[in-house]
Amino acid sequence: MKILNGDELQIAEQLLQKHIPKSLKVYGFLYGMNRNKQSTLEVVVDTWPDFKVIICRPDSKNKRALDYMKKVTYYCMDEQVLQKMLAEENTIDWSTYFLIGGFDISHAPMLKEVSSTKGINTRTYTLVHLMYLPDCSLLPPSAVDSECESRMSPLNDSHIELVNSTWKFGGNEKGYMIIKNLISNFPSLCITDGCGQPLSWILVYDYCAMGLLYTLPEYRGKGYAKVLVSCMAKKLHAQGYPVYCFIEEENTTSYVLFKNLGFIEDPVYRAGWFEFNF
Repeated sequence: MKILNGDELQIAEQLLQKHIPKSLKVYGFLYGMNRNKQSTLEVVVDTWPDFKVIICRPDSKNKRALDYMKKVTYYCMDEQVLQKMLAEENTIDWSTYFLIGGFDISHAPMLKEVSSTKGINTRTYTLVHLMYLPDCSLLPPSAVDSECESRMSPLNDSHIELVNSTWKFGGNEKGYMIIKNLISNFPSLCITDGCGQPLSWILVYDYCAMGLLYTLPEYRGKGYAKVLVSCMAKKLHAQGYPVYCFIEEENTTSYVLFKNLGFIEDPVYRAGWFEFNF
């Protein structure tokens, strides 16, 4: 096992690009890290440079890591190598609660087997579609009118409480810290009212996926979400970011929205989030 640094992270990003879309979450983390975005993660591989498994895990030397939920992400080209790393090597700290997020759901039996062997409980947190936009030309013609465009702007720190209070996984201090980091370091967009207060918004996670798309209930049905997704996709594409998102299986409204905007998926692929040691 090897921890990657500096130029190695750049090389790993280039290698992962060849495995998009399934590598997108790890690729997104490395894309941010390689452009000096704040991160509390470190990246490990089974071997270098011809790795079969690459894992993003909390950096135990980074004091800020305690401010965030303990999350692990990986991309795997050989399940047996991954199982060996998780079962036999000190790859993950199994002693406290953590999440493995955005993994190929076909690995679920192996993850359950490893955790059972270690006496650790596990459960499904969520199952998601991996939707991505390989080319912005797939987006339908923009329907943004000049009045709506004049009310679009990035989110700022004064909006953190509002976004946190409406986020399904927020509403607490850790949620506040996560959203503050995202607004400070990654692209965001909102549509405001006449007083500059956000009515609808979208952010980008630290793994460069679009997310936290939300419209206040009294302003729904006006097409704000469609406008924000389309504008954010173009913005990300222009800046070199990957353009993708994870959509929970039960969220049919968002699934239809993104599909109608030209986002595609592998119909037989699902990603999962699992909780461990809860």
